[in-house]
Amino acid sequence: MEAATSYRILSQMNLRNLNHNSTSLCAQARLPSTFCNTTKASVALNSNSNDKRFNAVGRLSLSFPSQRKKFTGETFCSVGTCAYPGISIESDSHVTEEKIGVLLLNLGGPETLHDVQPFLFNLFADPDIIRLPRLFRFLQQPLAQIISVLRAPKSKEGYAAIGGGSPLRKITDEQANALKLALETKEVSANVYVAMRYWYPFTEEAVQQIKRDMITRLVVLPLYPQYSISTTGSSVRILRDIFRDDTYLSRLPVAIIQSWYQREGYIKSMADLIEKELPIFPNPDEAIIFFSAHGVPVSYVEDAGDPYKDQMEECIFLIMKELKSRGINNDHTLAYQSRVGPVQWLKPYTDEVLVELGQKGVKSLLAVPVSFVSEHIETLEEIDMEYKHLALESGIANWGRVPALNCTTSFITDLADAVIEALPSAIAMSTSNTTSEEVNNDIFGYVAKLFFGSILAFVLLLSPKMLLACRNQVL
Repeated sequence: MEAATSYRILSQMNLRNLNHNSTSLCAQARLPSTFCNTTKASVALNSNSNDKRFNAVGRLSLSFPSQRKKFTGETFCSVGTCAYPGISIESDSHVTEEKIGVLLLNLGGPETLHDVQPFLFNLFADPDIIRLPRLFRFLQQPLAQIISVLRAPKSKEGYAAIGGGSPLRKITDEQANALKLALETKEVSANVYVAMRYWYPFTEEAVQQIKRDMITRLVVLPLYPQYSISTTGSSVRILRDIFRDDTYLSRLPVAIIQSWYQREGYIKSMADLIEKELPIFPNPDEAIIFFSAHGVPVSYVEDAGDPYKDQMEECIFLIMKELKSRGINNDHTLAYQSRVGPVQWLKPYTDEVLVELGQKGVKSLLAVPVSFVSEHIETLEEIDMEYKHLALESGIANWGRVPALNCTTSFITDLADAVIEALPSAIAMSTSNTTSEEVNNDIFGYVAKLFFGSILAFVLLLSPKMLLACRNQVL
C-alpha cells in the first residue's frame, strides 16, 4: 500500500503557512535536494468535519549531517532524551540548532495495586471517557470518585493476576528507546518522550521536559493505530490546552500523527505475527482469526462522529488482504471487548461471540488484540485469562493468542518512517479563542456547581453500596 494513504496528520494552523514551513526546513537545514523536491508535493489538504487534517504524501528520506555527539544529559521516563545533536539551521544573522522531539502518547496504567483506585479516578474524571451533558459537567469528579471506588476491588484482582501492576510504562519506555535508535539509523537525531494520559509520567511532565530541552520541532505520535475521541482525541485535547496557555509552546512547530492503521509497515507487522502463530494449531487452515478490539460506546460513533469503528473495520480488511496475498485464507471475525457501564457499546461483544462460535462447532481460534500495540491488562488478563477460559468452556478446544507488537523491529521501523514523513508538516499550534466553558467559569457559577455537586456527592457517598465499598477499601 502506498505511504500516501498511510496516516493522517492533524495540523493546528491554516494552510497558507504549510508550504513556507516545509520549504524553509529544507533550505535552512541544508537537506538534500531530492528530499526538498519530495517535500513540496508531500502534503495534501483533506478537509474533514471541523478539523483540518493533512495527509503526508510519498515516503520521505531525511539525510542529516553524519557527525554525532555522544548521548549526554538526564534520563526521562527511562529513555535518554537530552542533548542530542540536531540540524544546523542557518539564518542571516546566526546559526541555531534544530532539536527534534517525538512525543509518544499512551493511556498509562497503575504500577502497584495501591495505584489502582487513583488511576481509575483519573480515567473516569476525563470528560472524553464519561461524556456528561454540559449542564452536568460539574458532576464529573464526584462521579469519577464514586465509580473508581466501586470498581477498584475488581480491578485490583485483575492487576494482581498479572503481577501486581501494569507493564505498560515499562514497555512504552522500551518502545521509545527503540524508536530513538531506529531514527538514528536513518540519520535523524531526536529526543523521544513518553506522555501517559492517566498515570505517570503525565502529559504535563513530558511537556515540561520538552521545554527544558528547548525542542524546536515536535512530532506527536499516539500509540493508538486507530483514532478515537477517547484515546488520541483525549490526549491531544490535553496537549492543546497546555500549549495554548504557554508562549513558548504555542509557537513550537508540531505535527500530530492522528492515526496510522493504514501504514504498510503496521499492516505487514500484524500479518507477520498472525502468520507465525497459525502453525501452532493441529489444522492451521481451520483456525478462526478472531480480532478483538477495545470497544467504545455507540454514542461516540453515532452522536460524536468518532471514526474509530470505520477505521477498525478498514484495518481488519487491510490485514486480511495482506494475509490472503500470502496464501492465508482463514475465516475471520471482529468483536469488541472491555465495555463498562449500562450504555450500549460497539457490537458484537467479544464474550458473546466466543460463546456463539463454540456453539457453532468452532474448535480452533487465534485471538488477535488489534487495537493494542503493547501488552497490558486487556491482553494479559482479559484476553489471556477471562476470554480463554470462556472459549474453552464454550467448546473451543484449541486456543492461541497473537502477542502485541511491543518492540517488533518492523513495527518500530515503520513508526520511525512515520515520524520522518511528518516532520516537514510541523506547524505552530494556534492559540484558540476563549472557550465557552472558560467564559462560564465565573465565581457565581463555580460556587453553584460546587454546592450542588457536593450535595449530590454527599448523598451518593452515603448509599449502602458506596459505604460497603469504602469500608472494603479501608480494610
